[in-house]
Amino acid sequence: MTNTRRSSMRIFFFLAIFGVMSLLAMLDRPSLQNVRAVDIVHLIGTGMCFGAAIVALVTGLRSRDSQ
Repeated sequence: MTNTRRSSMRIFFFLAIFGVMSLLAMLDRPSLQNVRAVDIVHLIGTGMCFGAAIVALVTGLRSRDSQ
């Protein structure tokens, strides 16, 4: 396993775990019915974590295929 793939997988798991924890924290709030600006920023940050995790996963998988 190359260093690129290994680091991409680490980044993927870190961002995915962070995103899941953030999403679960958001869903646990009773203020989900009354969405505020802070909640929208929280959701955007969670989506960015999931998006970056997907990019890291694809990068890791593609680096394996190129060898």
